[in-house]
Amino acid sequence: MDTGILLETGTNELEILEFHIDGDRAAGTLPDETGVDGPHSGGLPNGGEPERHSFGVNVAKVMEVIESPRLEPQPGASHPSFRGLIPLRSHILPVIDLSVWLGIEKTPTPRDNVIVTEFSKTVTGFVVSGVTGIHRVGWPEVIPPDGYMPKTGTQAIIGLVERDGHFIQLLDLETIIADLSPDELDFSAPPKVMAPRELKALVADDSATIRLMLKKTFERSGITPTIVGNGNEALTTLREYMAQAQATGKPVSDYVDILISDIEMPLMDGFTLTKLVKRDPLLRELPVVLYSSIITDELRHKGDSVGADRQIAKPDLERLPEIAIELVAARDAKRSAGNV
Repeated sequence: MDTGILLETGTNELEILEFHIDGDRAAGTLPDETGVDGPHSGGLPNGGEPERHSFGVNVAKVMEVIESPRLEPQPGASHPSFRGLIPLRSHILPVIDLSVWLGIEKTPTPRDNVIVTEFSKTVTGFVVSGVTGIHRVGWPEVIPPDGYMPKTGTQAIIGLVERDGHFIQLLDLETIIADLSPDELDFSAPPKVMAPRELKALVADDSATIRLMLKKTFERSGITPTIVGNGNEALTTLREYMAQAQATGKPVSDYVDILISDIEMPLMDGFTLTKLVKRDPLLRELPVVLYSSIITDELRHKGDSVGADRQIAKPDLERLPEIAIELVAARDAKRSAGNV
């Protein structure tokens, strides 16, 4: 599958690959067209048709879609969803049965698909019933999960999108990989860097797990984080800082030293947030760091085009305090020299 640059940067859009899992028992319920949880279709035990569960992932994370090699559960596997390893050109990739991880009892199909993904420096295959198509989606269309979450017991759903009379659940594949292969940061060890003074960081991320990890990471290094759930909330917070700065006659930097943002978020993504910040005369000198599991050399120019000061991949998030201290010091040095 060609996952080239499909969209102009900063349009607050993404392209999602829609796929489905057909099951005879759901782990929970989905919102109906009114936004209220609706009942199950009953599934095969009651003589009905398989219930279709629709999901979506960012096309930029998808390498290709292949036919499933019919892997069986692996005795002694660390997680029951693990289906073994398969070779694919230069990769040996683990394959995860997504229905098992999501708690959906999948109906057997003649030909399952494996969605091969690449993100966070890993290549992984996910078994699904089939692939539906590709949709262009505006982040404002994505309904945040709060209040609309299907009762699947998973934190991997970052939002819902309605298409053609049904809801597509957007999956955070990083949460799934982290659950299967936890790699916690060692918070008992001394921090690698300490801020020379108290720094104030505004952090935007839609994942509760990442927000908690970043809060601990920054506070250990003497950086005070204000953490919000998406780009829209970050922009609102920045405007509040601007209003306070104007009311007191102080610079905005008295309220915030650096902006650090995920790229993929409901309502407003990190690219759009960065573009708006860098176009504002009162905010454009605010250092901005973008991070994502899909930052590659090929995609890095997107962040450059909207003015991001630094971009890193999610596996390198522990470096954020060091990067924040470095960027703020560079900005302060310019001001001292009279260049800003």
